[in-house]
Amino acid sequence: MHNTPQGRPRLEGYDLIGDVHGCGATLVTLLEKMGYEQRGGVYRHPRRKVIFLGDLIDRGPRIRLSVTIARRMVEEGEAHIVMGNHEYNALAYSYPGPAGSGKRWLREHTPRNNRLIRETLEQYYDYTNEWEDTLAWFKTIPLCLEIDGIRVVHACWDETLISRLKQRHPNACMDDAFLEESTDASTEAFSILDRLTRGANIPLPGDVEIHSGDGFTRRSFRAHFWSKDPLVWGDVVFQPDNLPGDLEARLLEPGERQRLSYYGSDQPPLFIGHYWCEGVPSLPTHNIACLDYSAVKYGRLVAYRWSGEQTLNADRFVWVRVPREESLLSG
Repeated sequence: MHNTPQGRPRLEGYDLIGDVHGCGATLVTLLEKMGYEQRGGVYRHPRRKVIFLGDLIDRGPRIRLSVTIARRMVEEGEAHIVMGNHEYNALAYSYPGPAGSGKRWLREHTPRNNRLIRETLEQYYDYTNEWEDTLAWFKTIPLCLEIDGIRVVHACWDETLISRLKQRHPNACMDDAFLEESTDASTEAFSILDRLTRGANIPLPGDVEIHSGDGFTRRSFRAHFWSKDPLVWGDVVFQPDNLPGDLEARLLEPGERQRLSYYGSDQPPLFIGHYWCEGVPSLPTHNIACLDYSAVKYGRLVAYRWSGEQTLNADRFVWVRVPREESLLSG
């Protein structure tokens, strides 16, 4: 742990919190359960700090509250945060396309994209200045974080891509040029942004589809990045939806293997969100914890209380079940 300001007890560790998705009241409950108290409009703990794993916005009923809590904690030095794909989506959705590109917006306003951000825009509808200020804050959020011996990223830690990001932006934050570049799938910025905030996705064959619990139809599945020598799709699939038919036994093709990142068992502890796990929180490996347990789908808002250990311990998970009135609004 690093030194703390004079007069404040030494920092004991970090409480890493998974995807909030607008479940602001549940976030308050979780913080209070972990001993945080609101003082001066900011949740504080005498000996610990929070790290948010991104995806504060979209879907839930108290998006503005979620953002306000996290932002105030970050700005007061009580928390850190990394960018989620939903914060990135909001930026690209809200910024105009470059002159001469033929694109009105960096992220087109298609029916699917409109639906993803619908609740956020509705809840900020009467707070236009606040929304503009929130977007400006999103741009200051780093894509990844290394601090006191741990690593944090929303979806996937890819050492090669992170090195390239830090060569361009040592603080791991985007600027306008990087944001614009990242919406062109042929660019390095796209590869970095896509892998760090969305992870690896493997396309499904033909017209096969997955009808997800969040109401979306997908033509790919989310793959994890800690299987050293994966052979079949079932070795890397990482989502609550089952692969249709016998696709778990389908052999990984060379091109699909190349899509995957790998995070070895000898690497520092890593914390991720993004993958809407279900059930009681558990560890996929001794050095990786996923903290997204589908809060917005009647699931759990989950934290991991890290206090310096190199081998993670499932007993350090803390969670609050999300009440039905604060769960998924979109169908």
